[in-house]
Amino acid sequence: MKDTQPLIRNISDTARWVAIYRARETDRPDALFRDPFARRLAGPRGEEIASTLALKRDDSWPWTTRTVLFDRFIAEQVAAGADMVVNLAAGLDSRPYRMDLPESLVWVEVDLPELLDEKEAALAGETPHCKLERIRLDLANVAARRDLFDRLAARASKALVVTEGLLIYLSSEEVAALAEDLAKPAGFHRWVFELVSPGLLKMLQKKMGGHLSQAGAPLKFAPPEGAAFFEPFGWKPLDIRSILKTAGQLKRLPFFLSLISRLPEPKGPAGSRIWSAICLFGRTGR
Repeated sequence: MKDTQPLIRNISDTARWVAIYRARETDRPDALFRDPFARRLAGPRGEEIASTLALKRDDSWPWTTRTVLFDRFIAEQVAAGADMVVNLAAGLDSRPYRMDLPESLVWVEVDLPELLDEKEAALAGETPHCKLERIRLDLANVAARRDLFDRLAARASKALVVTEGLLIYLSSEEVAALAEDLAKPAGFHRWVFELVSPGLLKMLQKKMGGHLSQAGAPLKFAPPEGAAFFEPFGWKPLDIRSILKTAGQLKRLPFFLSLISRLPEPKGPAGSRIWSAICLFGRTGR
């Protein structure tokens, strides 16, 4: 009988989708990073989703660049003394296994129970490079996440919070509430996340929004004010790195886009321009 399931069944399927792009980069002779676990984590479902939703033949550069930038920010913050990484909505991320991390670092993954169970089974027998903890929690449970944040921050002095691929699925009100919750514990020192412009959000919604909405994971967050959105909620921008410009520096762009990447970016919010960046924020006043 024909499979009548939607291409993307739930938010967990987006993690399988992203893992395929890490696997494809790993297969390249000039790979910018190596993730030997990515294809195993993605499984056949991840390949099917990535192949079906491909925007065009050379659509891998944003995913590769996003991974590279998160890797860089994490490595830099760990080198600067971060003693804990709190990876919210960790999905099928394998950084504790593939990055060169100190054994003393505490890495905490937080995500839905079913996804972490699947991940744990797929990586059984593998050894992380740091102290890895997994916490099964739905981050939509506000009381439970606040309690978790307090407990984790009490164990750290310079924790780095990572939310890779999470914020775009939240409403502005949900992002504001999360930002406030993260700003309260003194131990949460830095936060790294992806930010997209309203123009890029509109393009993504047009090209793949139907599949994601059907799975209950519509794309939502792209604040018109850009990075300034977070300042009333306890966070200030420290470093914002454009995905397009970085992809150009990494020589991962098709020719036309490589020319565009050399142009200076206009100052202020991106508005209708197609723009995205990985951002490092610090708590206001620190």
